[in-house]
Amino acid sequence: MQELLSKFEMDECKAINTLISTSCQLDQDHSGKSVDQSKYRGFIGSLLYLTASRPAIMFVVCLCAEYQSDSKESHYNAAKRILKYLQGTIDVELWYSNNVSLNLTGFSNSDFAGRKIDRKSTSGTFHMLGSSLIF
Repeated sequence: MQELLSKFEMDECKAINTLISTSCQLDQDHSGKSVDQSKYRGFIGSLLYLTASRPAIMFVVCLCAEYQSDSKESHYNAAKRILKYLQGTIDVELWYSNNVSLNLTGFSNSDFAGRKIDRKSTSGTFHMLGSSLIF
């Protein structure tokens, strides 16, 4: 993770607590300033690789990945925000005890045609792995 932050010159960045702003609406941004597409694609590729060990960033990374063909500064800034979040959670890890019985419970939700840009649907899942569930 530290290598990724160094690669994109974000190893000294200020950490933040959220992956994306609640007021952020990523769109095509036709009037925005273009950025180097090969650099942006490399950035997104590195983040996609990282989703294997940090699944919490998957939704936002895929949202940023939609704009690889015509990336703008707004898209690049949203992707950089992911690294700022990772900077603040660099020591967070999962730990499983080998002597505890674990239960896996999953939930899913969908938003049919909820995207304002292209009326695409968004769906998500949530899984809990624990020794007991309290509802």
